[in-house]
Amino acid sequence: MRRWRLLDLFGGVGGAARGYQQAGFHVTGVDIQPQPRYAGDVFHQGDALDFVREHGHRFDVIHASPPCQAGCTLTAGTNQGRTYPQLIPAVRAALQASGRPYVIENVAGAPVRKDLRLCGEMFSLRVIRHRFFELGRLHVPQPEHLPHRGRVAGMRHGRWYEGPYFAIYGQGGGKGSIAQWQHAMGIVWTDVRKEIAEAIPPAYSRYIGEHLLAVLTGATAVQDELPDLVEARR
Repeated sequence: MRRWRLLDLFGGVGGAARGYQQAGFHVTGVDIQPQPRYAGDVFHQGDALDFVREHGHRFDVIHASPPCQAGCTLTAGTNQGRTYPQLIPAVRAALQASGRPYVIENVAGAPVRKDLRLCGEMFSLRVIRHRFFELGRLHVPQPEHLPHRGRVAGMRHGRWYEGPYFAIYGQGGGKGSIAQWQHAMGIVWTDVRKEIAEAIPPAYSRYIGEHLLAVLTGATAVQDELPDLVEARR
């Protein structure tokens, strides 16, 4: 049986990669930084844009998670005076040029189309972590956004608050243990807070990947015809 190939750009530790693997994809990751704990099948250290421009057409689907500091409200509130590059327009152009179906994941303030919104509560996770997905040449159903069950646990103005969710960002002061972060996110292959904080829960990409795979495995055309076939099935 064929194993479909997915390219994971700006892969980090591989939160998205693990979910796509669970859905059934062979995942190749690219990141500018070394990622010794990357969860995918293959890892290349290098510039993601250069890689996709040269090799993107060789994959069946491409996922990209460009750095989100430019659109993140936490960054805006804690790093006054700093500016961050906005990579999404260049990433989108490169993905469109590849001719492959693609997914761009980012935060609410980022300039991505909000084709899909996912939340930890949809997958019974102990993290809210809203993320938005721009879908190119494909469609994934939007699940119901369930009401949150309570507040985020943590220290607020010297007082500890209980809640069903953990705040997973920064260095974790008053936000929960590493083990609690791992369990909340479904990321157990690293114990580095920064790596966990910068990832998405694998449950998100598994959901997307399972819908992608249903379309791809129904394809009878040769690989070079795949993007047009996927578009026709929307």
